[in-house]
Amino acid sequence: MPSPIPRDAKVLVTGGRGMVGSALLRRFRAEGFANLLAPTRDEVDLRDQAAVDAWFDRQRPKVVVHAAGTVGGIEANRTRPAEFLYDNLMLHATVMRAAWRTGVRRLLYLGSSCVYPRDCPQPMREEHLLSGPLEPTNDAYAIAKIAGVKACDAYRRQHGCDFFAAMPTNLYGPGDNFDPQNSHVVAGMIQKFHTCRQQGSGRRSVALWGTGAPRRELMHVDDLADACLTLLDRYEGAGPVNVGVGVDTAVSELAEQVRSIVCPDATIDYDTTKPDGAPRKLLDVSRLESLGWRSRIPLADGLRSTYEWFLENEA
Repeated sequence: MPSPIPRDAKVLVTGGRGMVGSALLRRFRAEGFANLLAPTRDEVDLRDQAAVDAWFDRQRPKVVVHAAGTVGGIEANRTRPAEFLYDNLMLHATVMRAAWRTGVRRLLYLGSSCVYPRDCPQPMREEHLLSGPLEPTNDAYAIAKIAGVKACDAYRRQHGCDFFAAMPTNLYGPGDNFDPQNSHVVAGMIQKFHTCRQQGSGRRSVALWGTGAPRRELMHVDDLADACLTLLDRYEGAGPVNVGVGVDTAVSELAEQVRSIVCPDATIDYDTTKPDGAPRKLLDVSRLESLGWRSRIPLADGLRSTYEWFLENEA
């Protein structure tokens, strides 16, 4: 097992203003890390190699957690595939090259569970990567993320860099994107049920895409941050690692849970003319759990605290 990351090490967290980056910074501060770097886009555009090189030359981080990315739900992926492909390819290409050039000790790249084939055996194991066609509703994003995972392998093989990737499952929590056009499943549902709650008297209804049949594994972002710290401290393998909770939930069941928290008297109308996305996405997390890590935030508690955050910050 590798030595734990020194708590006085200079650690770069990219995407530090996003949901994942913010959670990582909270967890690292709670653990006693005192030298954290989280530059904004105004400070350095991570798609610009020259700007990234100059920033790394000045700051010289020793550990990098690469959480920056352009993300969105089904509609955003459908209408902006070129943007999702370009941004996410550039974001890992520039950072990994600069990290190699300046001698970064350890780099953790955050991929996505969408890297797995649409019809992947369940639960999805790390070796299933590139074993079949991707889900077409987000293939551009998935291809960019696969390239990031493979870039970690390439830098390790050619230059001996201690770069590795984690593939998180579907995430939710404080700092999520609640925009109706760009949100993922939990944030989108919270926003829709909250809007319904604000309506006057009469029938309250919420329209959801698809049939409600697909199953999704849902992980609170604070659990992800805790898992990332465990990986940085304990993981000594070369390949990618799935990060999830090991159980999944039907979209219809999730909708019922969100409804009970946000707007209990709402009815749910499923628009079956809209796509479902992948039928099931459940990760095999045995590699992560072999390090002693377990999820600590039940779905019901996580949904409730996320809605409380939404009321305080977004409503």
